[in-house]
Amino acid sequence: MLKKFLLNALSSFVGAWMAMILFAVSAVLMVFAIIGSVGSGVVGSVQGHSILKIELKGALDEIAAPTQPDYMEIVKGNITRPQALSTIVAAIREAKSNKNVKCIYLECGGISASTATLNALRSELQDFKDGGKPVVAYGDAYSMADYYVASVADSLFMNPDGSVQLQGIGGTSMYLKNFFDKIGVQFEVVKVGTFKSAVEPYLYNEMSAPARAQLDTLYGNIWRYISKDLQASRKLKAGEIDTLINRDFLMLQEGDFTVKKHLIDRCIYRRQLPDILARYSGGKADDLKFVSPDVLSLTSKWGTDYDSKHRIAVVYAVGEIAEGTGAGIDCANLCPVITKLAEDEKVEGMVLRVNSPGGSVFGSSQIGEALDYFQSKGKVLAVSMGDYAASGGYWISAKADRIFADPMTVTGSIGIFGLIPNVSGLLGKIGVTPNTVATNPQANFPTLFAPMTEPQRQAMQRSVEKGYDRFVRRVAEGRKMPEARVRAIAEGRVWDGATAQRIGLVDALGGLDKAIEWTAAQAKISDKYHVAVYPEYEPSVWDLIPSEGAGAEFKAIFEKYNAATADKVLARIAAETLTRRHMQARMIPIIIKL
Repeated sequence: MLKKFLLNALSSFVGAWMAMILFAVSAVLMVFAIIGSVGSGVVGSVQGHSILKIELKGALDEIAAPTQPDYMEIVKGNITRPQALSTIVAAIREAKSNKNVKCIYLECGGISASTATLNALRSELQDFKDGGKPVVAYGDAYSMADYYVASVADSLFMNPDGSVQLQGIGGTSMYLKNFFDKIGVQFEVVKVGTFKSAVEPYLYNEMSAPARAQLDTLYGNIWRYISKDLQASRKLKAGEIDTLINRDFLMLQEGDFTVKKHLIDRCIYRRQLPDILARYSGGKADDLKFVSPDVLSLTSKWGTDYDSKHRIAVVYAVGEIAEGTGAGIDCANLCPVITKLAEDEKVEGMVLRVNSPGGSVFGSSQIGEALDYFQSKGKVLAVSMGDYAASGGYWISAKADRIFADPMTVTGSIGIFGLIPNVSGLLGKIGVTPNTVATNPQANFPTLFAPMTEPQRQAMQRSVEKGYDRFVRRVAEGRKMPEARVRAIAEGRVWDGATAQRIGLVDALGGLDKAIEWTAAQAKISDKYHVAVYPEYEPSVWDLIPSEGAGAEFKAIFEKYNAATADKVLARIAAETLTRRHMQARMIPIIIKL
């Protein structure tokens, strides 16, 4: 037994040292790769007859963020980064004016993004096309997101065995009451807002009528906007998209059907694509010159004028609103940025780009106060809404001088709730009996181990209602409407951007550019403004690693030194870590789930 233990221990140490050696070797290669890429002159170089290649594949983020290292993926050669809407937009605009870029090619492979982001990308491609340069798209198959973006192209090509997967919009929510009943967990809820339905899956087995009604309206409005765009781009009759989906089961139809119905221009195999792209770019089929958005965007200086006078600050607020976590929209990080901009005499206006479903009430309040301070300096504040600006996301938007939204932005959700789990039933099932000693009745309130008393519930409800009243007052002041009117359209209900404009929660429909132009006009600097993006992007060393070339070197080294052994070591470490975490804190999974 001892011998087996020593052998296992020794193999673990050898594996760990091997992993360390692999990382050291890959680090050296990384340095050489960085030096090589800097010295090669490739970055920022755009040759004649170039094609901007945009891969509609994977997740599309709002803005670029520093790459977080995954050491084992790096040494395997899997160096990938999420795409950013801001990067692609900058590249498209540069391509529009760059005489060396002749066209845009969309490689459709399953983009993942919400509707407002897709619409922003689609609009930018339409503007490029309107400038006189062509857009070409190809896909082995088209997801609905791919097709929505690519439908603006001059030519859509598809594999003969592919399909256009248009189905409409829908979603499924998992209602968990029976499950939690079985394990002995109950939830106590305090909330304000008939439509504040985020707590429903923990309380019911079926969706409430108000929750279903608001989703029916939201999905219906967004789908009408999408189908109208598709029909206009492909010159289809009104209602034809729905007919193809409902009657003809479009997603199951093959390529010749999609050509016949004018959804696709021509079905071709991938091997035929180079000749087509060569005709559009004026180059040679065997020497196509593709340029990526990352490279082309580097030639654009937009958003980097940090020292200029007459500056418009574009401040990104992306993610869930939090406090002190360092993730998402952390008020501890964002508020000092806003305060500094308020006190910078060269900054004459701000556009807050909000893409957030909300989060912490405290964090929302702190950010709201910082924005109020910015406006108190006599500076113009506009909000540009992305995919979401709901609940806390709307809280921080409400008092802007003007709010811009995409027609498919999800906004509103003016409401507050508290959700407190009671795990006493679960503890009873597993034989655990909590015993509490305290100096005061509320010393452990709220607690996971007992239901709230009636006085506690009443106190919690009063607190939530006060928070809701603050929310309503902020909206009423910012939107310049009576509180009664705000309450009528609040109640936790979500709205699409177009409807939000009609009811007064949004001032105008449009993207980030319109918000910037309006802000500059209000600040009376339309003819001389500069744009700076905040928080300032600070790339990590991992962002300097080329995605190609260096990755192949890392992969070769990894394979040479027995990747399987290193994988086993890492798998064992991961398993032990996960097991240790589970044993040390049994209640964490319940807290996390809730």
